[in-house]
Amino acid sequence: MDSSGQDINLNSPNKGLLSDSMTDVPVDTAVAAQTPAVEGLTEAEEEELRAELAKVEEEIVTLRQVLAAKERHCAELKRKLGLSALEGLKQNLSRSWHDVQVSNAYMKTSEKLGEWNEKVTQSDLYKKTQETLSQAGQKTSAALSTVGSAISRKLGDMRNSATFKSFEDRVGTIKSKVVGGRENGSDNLASPTGSGAKPLPDHTPF
Repeated sequence: MDSSGQDINLNSPNKGLLSDSMTDVPVDTAVAAQTPAVEGLTEAEEEELRAELAKVEEEIVTLRQVLAAKERHCAELKRKLGLSALEGLKQNLSRSWHDVQVSNAYMKTSEKLGEWNEKVTQSDLYKKTQETLSQAGQKTSAALSTVGSAISRKLGDMRNSATFKSFEDRVGTIKSKVVGGRENGSDNLASPTGSGAKPLPDHTPF
């Protein structure tokens, strides 16, 4: 009979001689009988330890079964409450992050970062860098102000130049002609009450 198809025997006295990775694999009794006893232990002590080991392994199996039943019950309660797996994941992550924040390692790291930040901000290199950036900002603002003043002055000079005044005069002349022509045209229109119209006859009632 193949040993891989045999059932796991938790009460096997030969199970204590296996490694941790092979505790659930059945052992052939013929091979186990050839295993020498542990040195320094009497036969009674060895039997007692084997019995205790079997009992602990049985308790582990029972606890795994109880845990699986509790997990199924928890999943059923979440399903009835309408809690999705994503919400459960969010809660687990939030709980884990809270546990990290209250942990000693996180607090020590935060304190260390705070000390480093204070040392950096109080260092001469940081202060010099901050002063340099401030001076650069002031120089940039002054340069922009100078450029704006130069542009305004240039526009003023252009308006006072002969070319700009000649162009402005021409525009004014054209505008006067257009406005004057419109006014003259409106005056030449015949008015029904004007002097060129004949007076209406006066019809005296009988």
